[in-house]
Amino acid sequence: MQLVINGQMVLAPQLDTVADLANWMALPPFGSAVELNGIVIKKADHASTPLKEGDSLEIVRLVGGG
Repeated sequence: MQLVINGQMVLAPQLDTVADLANWMALPPFGSAVELNGIVIKKADHASTPLKEGDSLEIVRLVGGG
């Protein structure tokens, strides 16, 4: 399936939900945020939020340091 992730076209396997995407991308359970087509998706809703071909996602990972 084709998705736009952080402005880049990405070919991914069939991913049914945002949770599937997070698992595929190995996102950490804490410190990341997902926006789907301009809407921030709460982590509690990842498993119930479907993905479809051509969706646009912005994924932010928090990085500590100083």
